[in-house]
Amino acid sequence: MDDVANADVVLITGSNITENHPVLSAALKRAVRHGRPDGHRARLIVADPRKVGISRHATIWMRPTPGTDVAWINGMAHVILRENLHDAAYVAERTEGLEALRDSVASFTPEYVAAVTGIPAEQVEAAARLYASGRALIYYCMGMTQHVSGTDNVKALANLAMLCGNIGRVGGGLNPLRGQNNVQGACDMGGLPDKLPGYRNAADASARQSVENAWGTVLPDTPGMTSRAMFHAMETGAMRALYLVGENPMVSHANLAHAEACFDALEFLVVQDIFLTETAMRADVVLPSACFAEKDGTFTNTERRVQRVRKAVEAPGEARADWEIILDLANRMAAGWRYDAPEDVMREIARVTPSYAGITYARLEQEGLHWPCPDAGHGGTPILHAEGFLRGRGLFHAVDFVPPAELPDAEYPFILTTGRVLYQYHTGTMTRKSRGLAAREGACFVEMAREDARDLGVADGGMVRVASRRGEIVVAVRVSPKAMPGTVFIPFHFAEAAANRLTSDAADPVAGISEFKVCAVRIAPATADSE
Repeated sequence: MDDVANADVVLITGSNITENHPVLSAALKRAVRHGRPDGHRARLIVADPRKVGISRHATIWMRPTPGTDVAWINGMAHVILRENLHDAAYVAERTEGLEALRDSVASFTPEYVAAVTGIPAEQVEAAARLYASGRALIYYCMGMTQHVSGTDNVKALANLAMLCGNIGRVGGGLNPLRGQNNVQGACDMGGLPDKLPGYRNAADASARQSVENAWGTVLPDTPGMTSRAMFHAMETGAMRALYLVGENPMVSHANLAHAEACFDALEFLVVQDIFLTETAMRADVVLPSACFAEKDGTFTNTERRVQRVRKAVEAPGEARADWEIILDLANRMAAGWRYDAPEDVMREIARVTPSYAGITYARLEQEGLHWPCPDAGHGGTPILHAEGFLRGRGLFHAVDFVPPAELPDAEYPFILTTGRVLYQYHTGTMTRKSRGLAAREGACFVEMAREDARDLGVADGGMVRVASRRGEIVVAVRVSPKAMPGTVFIPFHFAEAAANRLTSDAADPVAGISEFKVCAVRIAPATADSE
């Protein structure tokens, strides 16, 4: 996060950073507005269909049609290669596959990109030249990943960063902004279907053996199920029971009607959470857990910084820390686990996870550490890949433009995209219980351009029915200069008018993430009965 002050250029895409990551946003705005004491200021490129707040600080704001990101990223790579703006020495020394990349982006001329994305050709060229002009950071979030082309979007951004020598470089990098606290830490610990702790492949026999030796068990060599695969298994009856911890898919899952059918098919549901969420209301057993302020442990944040979390207050009622609940359940099934405190778990993490091997509570007492931290004398790694890539040379990937799974048509003429707002968080489990936050943003709305509202005959604050091929909701209109004509935005926090009743569960074929950011809807004024 501190490295933003060292950047000459920052490209931010797929992130409404001022509302979704306001702490980092403040640092970014300082770097752009005021710069460093030596007078250096970063210049900002923003690519977003909405005129999000950070675009006011941008040197260049590109407004692509939702779901066309690979096209404009490839277009920038095309211009950089055409004009020999790439870091030839870095590419030669540290990467491979340049010619395949060159061939793959040859057709992405600025004129072609303009036709696909709606971004003017000269703006694509200007953005490419600015990005290649110095040390450049890329920030992205779920606006890039929640597409059927999400994996390709990230690969294309990685191509761009390597092309200009911006991986492993001070003031450079490709930086995913995590959507929730400790998403990074959960993945680090093996919370992915094909990974062991520390991102070692479950199919790797030597990696499995090291974990098996530590745990005294035999691990499967095949991957588990993604969330999407679990829902399919629930639907078909292949999975009859589910233990759900800290997740509320009855608001957050794409195509909620499908999610409801999957939960209805379950024989047994256990939910462990801090409040009785919409999903917990369906549970056979609810295990009340402690919130962050009621337990000890660590979080690992978006920049891989492992930080201590310290108990400040007692948990209410029967709520207990998650590790205690899981320990008790395991031992009731004869696991024989012996942990007396979270620090015991951390010691095991250090033994089992090479990137955490040098991290202890004692070292975290004053300041967090960035992994990889392989031993007790290591100071942590704020910038990854400074000495080289894990695979040896960085690999350029040839990626082509794939359109969204569902495009607008005569019946459903608008593109819907979803996201968050400043005063609410995720499914509202915590924030919607705050009267102050509810007073600022207490109900769902559909944001649309003034031209679209005029054509529909609706005024700001008027009620409309928004329908997709999967469901419909009734919400208030918010006429906003943020919106582009033909595209509307609905926040997904509000269960009573859940945006995900509308969204498509078409998914990225590699990552399995649903396409929350693009689907087709129609909008009509709501009658008094429908309200």
